[in-house]
Amino acid sequence: MTLITSAILIGTSSNLLADEEIAPAFGGLDDVVYSENLWTEMVTQHLVGPDALLSTPYEGQPPHGAILDTVDTRLTLRGNEGEVIIKRNYDGEGVSKLTVANDPTKYLKAVTVMYRRAGYDPENQDWFWVKYKPDGSLDVDSNGVELAGRIAKGMAEGCIACHRTAPGGDYVFNHDRYKTTSNIPGAPD
Repeated sequence: MTLITSAILIGTSSNLLADEEIAPAFGGLDDVVYSENLWTEMVTQHLVGPDALLSTPYEGQPPHGAILDTVDTRLTLRGNEGEVIIKRNYDGEGVSKLTVANDPTKYLKAVTVMYRRAGYDPENQDWFWVKYKPDGSLDVDSNGVELAGRIAKGMAEGCIACHRTAPGGDYVFNHDRYKTTSNIPGAPD
């Protein structure tokens, strides 16, 4: 009887695994490929990479860097025109607004990006999240999952959980997009 029960459980487990092959919230192949295309387009537009336009450095806070600079514009990728917010995260010994302004590549630790993709994740304002290393490769979480897509969706900590608390319901801390953007799902008229 034990052998039969084990066989039934194993068969049932196999079927459950096959039926539960659901795309991960983030780090899946589609998100990784999209993030690579996004990086390439941002390089072309001089938003990241060696010829990137920089903004004025300012003091940051965790989980980003001690010093940050942010560029906010629109970008078209694969037929989707959306807002893109690029935050360069600087840290290291001797980091300050002045040292970053004088030598940004020395202190750059990560590039975090929010890109609005129409229909991508309506319950989270359609933001596509990415954390790149300075060279444009994807950073990974503590489990080795690449940080691209709906990062930490449904979790208590992470990009979505933190940005959900931004004033105005737009997931953006540096200003309130609802007052200036009419194409946000659920935005007031």
